[in-house]
Amino acid sequence: MMPQMGYDMKEGRLVKWLKKEGEAITSGEDIAEIETDKAIIPMSSPSEGVLRKIITPEGEMVPVGTILGIIGSVDEDISSKIDAIITETASIAKPENSNSSQESKKETTTETKNLNLGTVNATPIAKKIATDKNIDLSLITGTGPNGRIVEKDVLNYSESSVSVPDISTLPKVKPLISATSEIIELSRMRKAVARTTSASSIEAPHFYVTTDIDMTESMKMRIQANKALEVEGKRISVNDFILKACAVALLHHPNFNATFHGDTIEIHSNINIGVAIDLDGSGLIQPAIMACQKLSLVEISVGTKDLITRARGNQLRAEEYTGSTFTISNLGMFSIESFTAIIAPPNCAILAVGSVRDTPVVFNGEIVIKQMMKVTLSVDHRSNDGAAAARFAGEIKTLLEQPVSLLL
Repeated sequence: MMPQMGYDMKEGRLVKWLKKEGEAITSGEDIAEIETDKAIIPMSSPSEGVLRKIITPEGEMVPVGTILGIIGSVDEDISSKIDAIITETASIAKPENSNSSQESKKETTTETKNLNLGTVNATPIAKKIATDKNIDLSLITGTGPNGRIVEKDVLNYSESSVSVPDISTLPKVKPLISATSEIIELSRMRKAVARTTSASSIEAPHFYVTTDIDMTESMKMRIQANKALEVEGKRISVNDFILKACAVALLHHPNFNATFHGDTIEIHSNINIGVAIDLDGSGLIQPAIMACQKLSLVEISVGTKDLITRARGNQLRAEEYTGSTFTISNLGMFSIESFTAIIAPPNCAILAVGSVRDTPVVFNGEIVIKQMMKVTLSVDHRSNDGAAAARFAGEIKTLLEQPVSLLL
């Protein structure tokens, strides 16, 4: 079936079949390439057998859960199953019942306007609630099929935002449009980023703790380590030190390596640290370095470089794309001193890292120059409180200011 390769993934495109009908397949072997909003990712086989029938052809965009093909044994009779599977596939692609099909068709061919702000794709009940509450539907991201706005979307929005005033009562002003202005259609990746960050900001109550870290000793150790690794062609970055420090700290503060689920918190067994990667200005993804708690500083360095290379070449594995349990976003290379980051669902926290700067500080009663770095931890308040966040950030600070333990 079409897998859910991402927190908010609703549909995907089957780009290419890597196996043909009749070919043998081993469990875990890559059998197809799936395009999500942000990347093209190989899909592994859930079982061993033979690819007996391809249901979804290459190039098709289908909802999550749609049956893509049939895997079975060589002599298994699948003829009686194919019709049922195709019918089930069609029901997933068109989940609305037959009684509402005519209404849906009418709505897709007739312009529906709310507050005179243009066409929207929403259910009748969503439109009624929006009208009653004076809400502009164009400001809401739909979670229904094909981005359709449903009742809960309007209710969630009304609880977390201020109603839009009735613009019909406002004085009519002719907009000033520059002769050189340009309207740019958002890419699928940009739309995905917009959906995810909006949902995170609304659903997760963020709070932030910021601390200054003296990176002088870490920078000295980095120079020494890189001299020793020069023969092997390896090089440790400042971000590698931060990744290692976070991995160690998360072992002692597991509530930050977690996912919030309503009345429960899932503590993850592996520490999979997501690294925010800018795809040359086309969008942002946060693939994970898996099981960081098992990796040395050098192994993290090698793994990070490999992850970035494969991310930019659309060669990520599905678990790297969806499996992060904690995220680091570093803008230090752009000389940004500090910033706050939006938590990447379904994580409970993200660390925003600024640049390392020569800074005058008071040390032993004297003003000296230290290499200082600001970090800001964004935390989902549903999963952790301020004191716990302060202790976690404090341990990261201690590890980077006394970095010998990071080499052990």
